[in-house]
Amino acid sequence: MYIATVPNRNSPPAILLRESYREGSKVRTRTLANLTHWRPERIEALRGALKGDYDGLVGDPMSGAIFGVVFALKQLADQIGLTRALGQTVWGRLTMLLVLARVAHQGSRLSAVRWSQQHAVAEILGVEGVDEDALYDALDWAAAQQTAVEQRLYQEHVQRCGAPPALVLYDVTSSYFEGEQNELAAFGYNRDGKRGKPQIVIGLLTAEDGDPLAVRVFEGNTADPSTVAEQIETLKHQFGVTEVVMVGDRGMIKAKGKAALTAEGWRYLTALTDAQVRTLLKQGVLQPDLFDTDLQEVEQDGKRWILRRNEALRAREQQRRADKLAVLQSKIEARNAFVARSARADPAKGLAQLQRWVKQHRLQTFVTLTLEDRTLGLVLDDAARQDSALLDGCYVLETDVPGSVMAAPTVDARYRDLQQVERNFRCLKTAGLEVRPIFLRNAERTRAHVFIAMLALKLTRELQQRLRAVFGTTAADPQTVTLDDALTALGRITYLYYDLKDTRIARLPRLDELQTQIFKALGLTFPRTTAHAA
Repeated sequence: MYIATVPNRNSPPAILLRESYREGSKVRTRTLANLTHWRPERIEALRGALKGDYDGLVGDPMSGAIFGVVFALKQLADQIGLTRALGQTVWGRLTMLLVLARVAHQGSRLSAVRWSQQHAVAEILGVEGVDEDALYDALDWAAAQQTAVEQRLYQEHVQRCGAPPALVLYDVTSSYFEGEQNELAAFGYNRDGKRGKPQIVIGLLTAEDGDPLAVRVFEGNTADPSTVAEQIETLKHQFGVTEVVMVGDRGMIKAKGKAALTAEGWRYLTALTDAQVRTLLKQGVLQPDLFDTDLQEVEQDGKRWILRRNEALRAREQQRRADKLAVLQSKIEARNAFVARSARADPAKGLAQLQRWVKQHRLQTFVTLTLEDRTLGLVLDDAARQDSALLDGCYVLETDVPGSVMAAPTVDARYRDLQQVERNFRCLKTAGLEVRPIFLRNAERTRAHVFIAMLALKLTRELQQRLRAVFGTTAADPQTVTLDDALTALGRITYLYYDLKDTRIARLPRLDELQTQIFKALGLTFPRTTAHAA
């Protein structure tokens, strides 16, 4: 017996239960029942029964390993070229496990082992008996293969985009350590707000669309500008880039970096610090009245400066300064009242405390505190105050890209693209991938740990982009399907185990509506639910 679908010209197809029989030397067919009005799931159940999928399966199934998460992430990794880049060796597959665990679980290598025991890692990735030592060995392999893997992924990017990137984005961040034994750990400018914690510096190089191309790890006391030279080497020797515009944040691409880029025949685009802008104003290169809500441009000696004033930001900065002065005045009044009540109070001590507060909040250029007859006073220098507010809401971009190649609005837009790198860092450090805190000691394993996080970032970005394209963002719909929602829904797809005599049969369930939508949004096909021995 079998189920046949018979098309009808002007109506839905007929679903018929039929059987074949032999009449003499001929094979004939007869219809046993019309199933057209059956529910689709009932028809599929009968179809599976006729094929023998349920032979010997009795009793309630037992929930088995989680299938959906690893399956979906692995299929997506195949599509973006990550699987090809890592290869099919046992170490490549173990590195893939580290990447998938970083996306879906985070945590240490030991926690990745525990995570893998709950998921269908052996069936999907082809690795069995995973333990912590194997994953540390995979870190060593990833450290040795990082350049080759980045090169393969770069070729995937070029093939997907049709051309090498004409513009790259570069920025750095830091990540702190628990412990003090890491070979790269050092005390430096800590962006994590973790005082007393040694750190490393991470430099991330991305394409114009924010797609990560390469990541490098430096000692924790490395200054941001000194990392640019290694990125030039990466672009030149690893990727074979011959012409590119490097975009870096203010203070990143300084004199040495500009000289190095110029020596390679490359261009740069960066923002100037407040001090650099004031230097140009003193030199007469720029004029204060050039700052306007519309973009203005000044060109001199092959350099271009793009200027603009943001009125909303200007108003916020002025309000913030006024609020600080109001807080300072209230502190002075509170301290004077305390001194007046207490004959033993030391007025000089209060003066020193408030002077530190003034310096901390950068008011010292126009604020002077006085002490007369045990009373604190506040003196404002209006001229210095106006000078301090001169650049409120103003910014200046500098580039050596000719105007015929990149107009001022394009320069402004490309610098704003650096926000994509900042979003990458937020994802890398906190919003999902949790690269920090780092517990490793070995320098090469530390670099491999960050490299694994970068590969996970590529996969996470692709996941988010595909989900947002279908479901939108939480800004537009607070109830939309987020990345965490999708991973939770995929985590509900588990094997169903049936015991048949001495054999355990594993089957997959049907997807619910949300799971179906997620697979469709990701462009993935869920496998057929045929039974197999587990």
